Amino acid sequence: QVRLVESGGGLAQDGGSLRLSCAASGFTVVAYAMGWFRQAPGKEREFVAAIDWSGRTTYYANSLKGRFTISRGNAKNTVYVQLNNLKPEDTAVYYCAADTNLVEIRSIPDYWGQGTQVTVSS
Repeated sequence: QVRLVESGGGLAQDGGSLRLSCAASGFTVVAYAMGWFRQAPGKEREFVAAIDWSGRTTYYANSLKGRFTISRGNAKNTVYVQLNNLKPEDTAVYYCAADTNLVEIRSIPDYWGQGTQVTVSS
């Protein structure tokens, strides 16, 4: 059974940083791209970043490029997103996602985690 478990969310100050982690299990991780989405209160879920199985190819939402960095652990079954220079508008539930396709993961991933809350105070 595919399982994606996020961790690392919490409260940060305006301009602060957080690092989110997602541990994946139940599938062959080298066959999957992984990524992050977020959903703010009253808004639709939006794409944040994605990374291929090798960790060499990454994609970002244009509005977040430069502040957020996605990476993959050496064992490939963990994906991280470093959130820097956080702003109150980054407050959202952040979801880990997985898909066999690096293009499709940016729209409708096959699998989702349960999410982790990030709250940025001004």
